[in-house]
Amino acid sequence: MGVALRDIIADYKVPVTWESLGGVAVVDAHNALYQFLSIIRQPDGTPLMDHRGRITSHLSGILFRTVNFMEKGIRTAYVFDGKPPELKSETVAQRRSVRQEAGDRWQEALEKGDIEEAYKQARSSSRIDDQVLETSKKLLGLLGIPIIQAPSEGEAQAAAMVASGNARYVVSQDYDTLLFGGPALVRNLTVSGKRKVRGRTITISPERIQLQEVLAGLSVTREQLIQISILVGTDFNAGVRGIGAKTALKIVQKGDFASTMAGKQPELDYDPIMEFFTSPPVTDDYELAWQPPDKEGIVAMLCEDFDFSEDRIRKALEGMGAKTGQKTLDAWF
Repeated sequence: MGVALRDIIADYKVPVTWESLGGVAVVDAHNALYQFLSIIRQPDGTPLMDHRGRITSHLSGILFRTVNFMEKGIRTAYVFDGKPPELKSETVAQRRSVRQEAGDRWQEALEKGDIEEAYKQARSSSRIDDQVLETSKKLLGLLGIPIIQAPSEGEAQAAAMVASGNARYVVSQDYDTLLFGGPALVRNLTVSGKRKVRGRTITISPERIQLQEVLAGLSVTREQLIQISILVGTDFNAGVRGIGAKTALKIVQKGDFASTMAGKQPELDYDPIMEFFTSPPVTDDYELAWQPPDKEGIVAMLCEDFDFSEDRIRKALEGMGAKTGQKTLDAWF
Protein backbone atom coordinates (compact mmCIF):
# COMPACT_ATOMS: atom_id res chain seq x y z
CA MET A 1 0.00 0.00 0.00
CA GLY A 2 2.81 2.43 0.81
CA VAL A 3 2.76 5.40 3.13
CA ALA A 4 0.15 8.15 2.65
CA LEU A 5 2.33 11.21 2.08
CA ARG A 6 0.54 12.58 -0.97
CA ASP A 7 -0.86 15.66 0.79
CA ILE A 8 2.58 17.02 1.65
CA ILE A 9 4.44 15.77 -1.43
CA ALA A 10 2.06 17.04 -4.11
CA ASP A 11 3.99 20.30 -4.55
CA TYR A 12 7.19 18.40 -5.31
CA LYS A 13 5.84 16.21 -8.09
CA VAL A 14 7.39 17.47 -11.28
CA PRO A 15 5.79 16.51 -14.62
CA VAL A 16 8.40 15.02 -16.94
CA THR A 17 8.39 13.93 -20.56
CA TRP A 18 9.10 10.38 -21.63
CA GLU A 19 12.02 11.72 -23.66
CA SER A 20 13.73 12.91 -20.47
CA LEU A 21 13.58 9.50 -18.78
CA GLY A 22 16.16 7.60 -20.82
CA GLY A 23 18.76 5.55 -18.99
CA VAL A 24 18.63 2.87 -16.33
CA ALA A 25 15.45 2.62 -14.24
CA VAL A 26 14.97 0.20 -11.36
CA VAL A 27 11.45 -1.21 -11.21
CA ASP A 28 9.86 -2.23 -7.93
CA ALA A 29 8.70 -5.59 -9.30
CA HIS A 30 5.97 -6.35 -6.78
CA ASN A 31 4.49 -2.87 -7.17
CA ALA A 32 4.43 -3.29 -10.95
CA LEU A 33 2.95 -6.80 -10.78
CA TYR A 34 0.13 -5.63 -8.51
CA GLN A 35 -0.61 -2.89 -11.02
CA PHE A 36 -0.80 -5.37 -13.89
CA LEU A 37 -2.90 -7.86 -11.96
CA SER A 38 -5.27 -5.14 -10.75
CA ILE A 39 -5.75 -3.19 -13.96
CA ILE A 40 -5.49 -5.70 -16.82
CA ARG A 41 -8.92 -7.28 -16.41
CA GLN A 42 -12.20 -7.81 -18.20
CA PRO A 43 -15.08 -5.39 -17.44
CA ASP A 44 -16.46 -7.80 -14.81
CA GLY A 45 -13.08 -8.04 -13.09
CA THR A 46 -11.97 -11.35 -14.57
CA PRO A 47 -8.21 -11.27 -15.22
CA LEU A 48 -6.65 -12.41 -18.46
CA MET A 49 -6.31 -16.20 -18.40
CA ASP A 50 -5.23 -19.02 -20.65
CA HIS A 51 -7.36 -22.05 -21.49
CA ARG A 52 -6.17 -23.78 -18.31
CA GLY A 53 -7.31 -20.93 -16.09
CA ARG A 54 -3.83 -19.59 -15.36
CA ILE A 55 -3.70 -15.82 -14.92
CA THR A 56 -1.71 -14.02 -17.62
CA SER A 57 -2.45 -10.34 -16.94
CA HIS A 58 1.02 -9.80 -15.49
CA LEU A 59 2.71 -11.31 -18.55
CA SER A 60 0.87 -8.93 -20.84
CA GLY A 61 1.85 -6.03 -18.61
CA ILE A 62 5.52 -6.97 -18.47
CA LEU A 63 5.83 -7.45 -22.22
CA PHE A 64 4.09 -4.30 -23.39
CA ARG A 65 5.57 -2.06 -20.71
CA THR A 66 9.04 -3.36 -21.56
CA VAL A 67 8.45 -2.68 -25.26
CA ASN A 68 7.21 0.82 -24.44
CA PHE A 69 10.22 1.56 -22.22
CA MET A 70 12.71 0.28 -24.79
CA GLU A 71 11.17 2.42 -27.50
CA LYS A 72 11.75 5.43 -25.25
CA GLY A 73 15.35 4.56 -24.42
CA ILE A 74 14.68 3.30 -20.89
CA ARG A 75 16.63 0.29 -19.68
CA THR A 76 14.84 -1.45 -16.84
CA ALA A 77 16.01 -3.80 -14.11
CA TYR A 78 13.42 -5.51 -11.92
CA VAL A 79 13.94 -5.85 -8.17
CA PHE A 80 11.96 -8.56 -6.40
CA ASP A 81 11.14 -8.62 -2.69
CA GLY A 82 12.99 -10.99 -0.43
CA LYS A 83 11.87 -12.14 2.99
CA PRO A 84 9.64 -9.52 4.62
CA PRO A 85 10.89 -8.21 7.97
CA GLU A 86 9.18 -9.39 11.11
CA LEU A 87 7.97 -5.81 11.55
CA LYS A 88 5.71 -6.37 8.53
CA SER A 89 4.04 -9.59 9.67
CA GLU A 90 0.86 -7.91 10.90
CA THR A 91 0.51 -5.89 7.70
CA VAL A 92 1.01 -8.99 5.56
CA ALA A 93 -1.72 -10.82 7.48
CA GLN A 94 -4.09 -7.86 7.18
CA ARG A 95 -3.53 -7.57 3.43
CA ARG A 96 -4.16 -11.29 2.98
CA SER A 97 -7.46 -10.92 4.84
CA VAL A 98 -8.46 -7.87 2.79
CA ARG A 99 -7.77 -9.69 -0.49
CA GLN A 100 -9.80 -12.68 0.63
CA GLU A 101 -12.75 -10.49 1.63
CA ALA A 102 -12.54 -8.60 -1.66
CA GLY A 103 -12.56 -11.90 -3.53
CA ASP A 104 -15.73 -12.95 -1.73
CA ARG A 105 -17.40 -9.61 -2.51
CA TRP A 106 -16.34 -9.94 -6.15
CA GLN A 107 -18.19 -13.23 -6.46
CA GLU A 108 -21.24 -11.77 -4.71
CA ALA A 109 -21.29 -8.82 -7.12
CA LEU A 110 -21.02 -11.16 -10.10
CA GLU A 111 -23.98 -13.17 -8.84
CA LYS A 112 -25.99 -9.95 -8.52
CA GLY A 113 -24.95 -8.77 -11.96
CA ASP A 114 -23.32 -5.62 -10.56
CA ILE A 115 -20.46 -5.36 -13.05
CA GLU A 116 -19.06 -2.06 -11.76
CA GLU A 117 -18.85 -3.33 -8.19
CA ALA A 118 -17.45 -6.65 -9.42
CA TYR A 119 -14.60 -4.90 -11.21
CA LYS A 120 -13.83 -2.77 -8.15
CA GLN A 121 -13.70 -5.74 -5.78
CA ALA A 122 -11.78 -7.89 -8.24
CA ARG A 123 -8.98 -5.32 -8.38
CA SER A 124 -8.69 -5.38 -4.59
CA SER A 125 -8.46 -9.18 -4.59
CA SER A 126 -5.27 -9.28 -6.67
CA ARG A 127 -2.47 -11.37 -5.20
CA ILE A 128 1.01 -12.38 -6.22
CA ASP A 129 1.57 -16.12 -5.88
CA ASP A 130 4.45 -18.42 -6.80
CA GLN A 131 3.09 -18.95 -10.31
CA VAL A 132 2.99 -15.22 -10.96
CA LEU A 133 6.54 -14.77 -9.66
CA GLU A 134 7.99 -17.71 -11.57
CA THR A 135 6.41 -16.79 -14.89
CA SER A 136 7.30 -13.13 -14.46
CA LYS A 137 10.96 -13.94 -13.91
CA LYS A 138 10.98 -16.37 -16.83
CA LEU A 139 9.57 -13.75 -19.22
CA LEU A 140 11.94 -11.05 -17.98
CA GLY A 141 14.82 -13.45 -18.54
CA LEU A 142 13.69 -14.11 -22.11
CA LEU A 143 13.41 -10.34 -22.62
CA GLY A 144 17.02 -9.97 -21.50
CA ILE A 145 16.08 -7.81 -18.51
CA PRO A 146 18.26 -7.97 -15.35
CA ILE A 147 16.56 -9.43 -12.27
CA ILE A 148 17.77 -8.50 -8.80
CA GLN A 149 16.69 -10.47 -5.74
CA ALA A 150 16.50 -8.17 -2.74
CA PRO A 151 17.37 -9.65 0.66
CA SER A 152 14.27 -7.97 2.10
CA GLU A 153 12.16 -5.06 0.80
CA GLY A 154 12.48 -4.48 -2.93
CA GLU A 155 11.99 -0.72 -2.58
CA ALA A 156 14.93 -0.53 -0.21
CA GLN A 157 17.13 -2.38 -2.68
CA ALA A 158 15.96 -0.22 -5.57
CA ALA A 159 16.61 2.95 -3.56
CA ALA A 160 20.14 1.77 -2.75
CA MET A 161 20.85 1.09 -6.42
CA VAL A 162 19.89 4.63 -7.37
CA ALA A 163 21.78 6.09 -4.41
CA SER A 164 24.92 4.21 -5.54
CA GLY A 165 24.66 5.68 -9.03
CA ASN A 166 23.86 2.40 -10.78
CA ALA A 167 20.46 3.66 -11.91
CA ARG A 168 18.77 7.03 -12.49
CA TYR A 169 15.52 6.48 -10.63
CA VAL A 170 13.10 4.01 -9.09
CA VAL A 171 9.84 3.18 -10.87
CA SER A 172 7.06 2.71 -8.31
CA GLN A 173 3.74 4.21 -7.31
CA ASP A 174 4.60 4.14 -3.60
CA TYR A 175 6.44 6.85 -1.71
CA ASP A 176 8.35 4.40 0.50
CA THR A 177 11.30 4.69 -1.88
CA LEU A 178 11.94 8.17 -0.45
CA LEU A 179 11.96 6.87 3.12
CA PHE A 180 14.59 4.31 2.14
CA GLY A 181 16.77 7.12 0.80
CA GLY A 182 16.01 6.78 -2.90
CA PRO A 183 17.20 10.04 -4.53
CA ALA A 184 14.64 9.94 -7.35
CA LEU A 185 11.23 8.32 -7.76
CA VAL A 186 9.22 8.30 -10.99
CA ARG A 187 5.50 7.50 -10.94
CA ASN A 188 2.75 7.03 -13.54
CA LEU A 189 4.81 5.25 -16.18
CA THR A 190 1.81 3.53 -17.72
CA VAL A 191 1.68 2.39 -21.33
CA SER A 192 -1.81 3.79 -21.93
CA GLY A 193 -1.38 7.11 -20.12
CA LYS A 194 -4.68 6.47 -18.38
CA ARG A 195 -5.82 5.09 -15.03
CA LYS A 196 -9.15 4.23 -13.47
CA VAL A 197 -9.84 6.13 -10.26
CA ARG A 198 -13.11 5.66 -8.38
CA GLY A 199 -14.87 4.26 -11.40
CA ARG A 200 -13.73 6.87 -13.91
CA THR A 201 -10.80 6.94 -16.31
CA ILE A 202 -8.35 9.83 -15.98
CA THR A 203 -5.35 10.86 -18.03
CA ILE A 204 -2.02 10.76 -16.21
CA SER A 205 1.52 11.77 -17.10
CA PRO A 206 4.90 10.70 -15.73
CA GLU A 207 6.02 12.61 -12.65
CA ARG A 208 9.35 12.73 -10.88
CA ILE A 209 9.96 13.29 -7.17
CA GLN A 210 13.44 14.17 -5.93
CA LEU A 211 14.14 13.36 -2.28
CA GLN A 212 16.33 16.40 -1.68
CA GLU A 213 13.69 18.73 -3.12
CA VAL A 214 11.08 17.23 -0.79
CA LEU A 215 13.30 17.55 2.28
CA ALA A 216 14.32 21.11 1.45
CA GLY A 217 10.79 22.18 0.65
CA LEU A 218 9.34 20.74 3.85
CA SER A 219 12.32 21.86 5.96
CA VAL A 220 12.81 18.38 7.38
CA THR A 221 15.54 15.75 7.41
CA ARG A 222 15.08 12.26 6.01
CA GLU A 223 14.78 10.96 9.57
CA GLN A 224 12.00 13.47 10.22
CA LEU A 225 10.25 12.38 7.01
CA ILE A 226 10.30 8.86 8.44
CA GLN A 227 8.84 10.22 11.70
CA ILE A 228 6.03 11.84 9.72
CA SER A 229 5.38 8.49 8.06
CA ILE A 230 5.29 6.64 11.38
CA LEU A 231 2.64 9.07 12.63
CA VAL A 232 0.61 8.55 9.46
CA GLY A 233 1.22 4.81 9.26
CA THR A 234 3.67 2.63 7.34
CA ASP A 235 3.87 -1.00 6.29
CA PHE A 236 5.32 -1.61 9.76
CA ASN A 237 2.88 0.27 12.00
CA ALA A 238 -0.74 1.37 11.96
CA GLY A 239 -0.17 5.09 12.54
CA VAL A 240 -1.98 7.39 14.94
CA ARG A 241 -5.72 7.67 14.43
CA GLY A 242 -6.78 11.11 13.24
CA ILE A 243 -3.32 12.24 12.16
CA GLY A 244 -2.79 12.80 8.44
CA ALA A 245 0.32 13.89 6.60
CA LYS A 246 -0.21 17.65 7.06
CA THR A 247 -0.80 17.34 10.80
CA ALA A 248 2.13 14.95 11.14
CA LEU A 249 4.38 17.45 9.37
CA LYS A 250 3.45 20.19 11.84
CA ILE A 251 4.06 17.86 14.79
CA VAL A 252 7.51 16.89 13.56
CA GLN A 253 8.49 20.45 12.64
CA LYS A 254 7.64 21.53 16.19
CA GLY A 255 9.81 18.75 17.60
CA ASP A 256 6.81 16.99 19.17
CA PHE A 257 7.17 13.58 17.51
CA ALA A 258 8.42 11.71 20.60
CA SER A 259 5.89 13.28 22.98
CA THR A 260 3.03 12.63 20.56
CA MET A 261 3.96 8.98 20.18
CA ALA A 262 4.38 8.63 23.94
CA GLY A 263 0.92 10.06 24.49
CA LYS A 264 -0.94 8.37 21.62
CA GLN A 265 0.87 5.05 21.20
CA PRO A 266 3.04 4.43 24.28
CA GLU A 267 3.12 0.70 23.51
CA LEU A 268 4.86 1.17 20.14
CA ASP A 269 8.64 0.90 19.99
CA TYR A 270 9.28 2.94 16.87
CA ASP A 271 13.08 2.72 16.99
CA PRO A 272 13.21 -0.55 14.99
CA ILE A 273 11.03 1.06 12.32
CA MET A 274 13.34 4.07 12.12
CA GLU A 275 16.35 1.77 11.91
CA PHE A 276 14.83 -0.37 9.18
CA PHE A 277 14.11 2.64 6.98
CA THR A 278 17.53 4.23 7.56
CA SER A 279 19.61 1.02 7.34
CA PRO A 280 17.60 -1.64 5.50
CA PRO A 281 19.12 -4.95 4.35
CA VAL A 282 20.39 -4.51 0.77
CA THR A 283 22.94 -6.22 -1.43
CA ASP A 284 25.52 -5.13 -3.98
CA ASP A 285 25.76 -8.66 -5.34
CA TYR A 286 24.05 -8.04 -8.66
CA GLU A 287 24.95 -7.36 -12.27
CA LEU A 288 23.20 -4.91 -14.54
CA ALA A 289 23.72 -6.61 -17.89
CA TRP A 290 21.11 -6.57 -20.63
CA GLN A 291 20.87 -9.26 -23.29
CA PRO A 292 19.13 -9.28 -26.68
CA PRO A 293 15.60 -10.65 -26.25
CA ASP A 294 15.05 -14.29 -27.19
CA LYS A 295 12.25 -13.62 -29.65
CA GLU A 296 11.43 -17.24 -30.40
CA GLY A 297 11.60 -18.12 -26.72
CA ILE A 298 9.15 -15.33 -25.92
CA VAL A 299 6.77 -16.49 -28.67
CA ALA A 300 7.00 -20.07 -27.46
CA MET A 301 6.26 -19.10 -23.88
CA LEU A 302 3.47 -16.62 -24.45
CA CYS A 303 1.79 -18.15 -27.49
CA GLU A 304 2.35 -21.88 -27.13
CA ASP A 305 2.17 -22.05 -23.34
CA PHE A 306 -0.21 -19.19 -22.47
CA ASP A 307 -2.45 -18.70 -25.52
CA PHE A 308 -1.35 -15.20 -26.53
CA SER A 309 -1.92 -14.14 -30.14
CA GLU A 310 1.26 -14.83 -32.11
CA ASP A 311 0.61 -11.96 -34.50
CA ARG A 312 0.24 -9.52 -31.63
CA ILE A 313 3.35 -10.76 -29.84
CA ARG A 314 5.53 -10.68 -32.95
CA LYS A 315 4.32 -7.18 -33.74
CA ALA A 316 5.23 -6.08 -30.21
CA LEU A 317 8.68 -7.63 -30.53
CA GLU A 318 9.25 -5.71 -33.75
CA GLY A 319 8.58 -2.55 -31.76
CA MET A 320 11.45 -3.35 -29.42
CA GLY A 321 13.85 -2.32 -32.19
CA ALA A 322 12.18 1.01 -32.83
CA LYS A 323 14.34 3.15 -30.55
CA THR A 324 15.27 6.38 -32.26
CA GLY A 325 18.46 6.16 -34.31
CA GLN A 326 18.72 2.37 -34.15
CA LYS A 327 17.64 0.05 -36.93
CA THR A 328 18.03 -3.31 -35.25
CA LEU A 329 17.02 -4.76 -31.93
CA ASP A 330 20.54 -5.97 -31.14
CA ALA A 331 21.89 -2.44 -31.60
CA TRP A 332 19.95 -1.35 -28.52
CA PHE A 333 22.20 -3.63 -26.45
